[in-house]
Amino acid sequence: MIDLTNISVSALLELHGDVIAELYRREIVRSANNPTGDYAELLFSRSFGWRLNGNSSADADATDAEGLRYQIKCRKLAKPNGSRQLGFLRRLPDRPFDRLAAVLLDGKFRVLRGAIIPYEVVQTLATYVDSVKAWRFMLRDSVWDLPTVVDVTEELRRTELEI
Repeated sequence: MIDLTNISVSALLELHGDVIAELYRREIVRSANNPTGDYAELLFSRSFGWRLNGNSSADADATDAEGLRYQIKCRKLAKPNGSRQLGFLRRLPDRPFDRLAAVLLDGKFRVLRGAIIPYEVVQTLATYVDSVKAWRFMLRDSVWDLPTVVDVTEELRRTELEI
């Protein structure tokens, strides 16, 4: 058995990524997306001092000191040209969050890019998918070019190195 107690969080996540990739190659698993969501929540909450909401919260994942609500989404790219679709957004017309905090990770769970996106931008760019009764948002590179989107890549990378 390997003693993992003294290995850093980032090294553990890299190892996890390698294990998932090998299981995928062996056709044991069909997906490589866990634990991406929890890791994204950790990165954003530690980077910005946000308070994470309980797991049962259906709308926002976190709240900042001013009371702004954040939905946190992540996409782990198995390949550099992989899909940029984030997890589906529910009840979007009800304005369940004020900002979308989104991060792209590479195949070894390292931060590629991160952004904080105002609700209005998400609402404009998201498309409704009737089969799942939710909205799809694609985190394309062009999102970072929008004037109200904040690039938080460096903040997330600093936090990534600290944990």
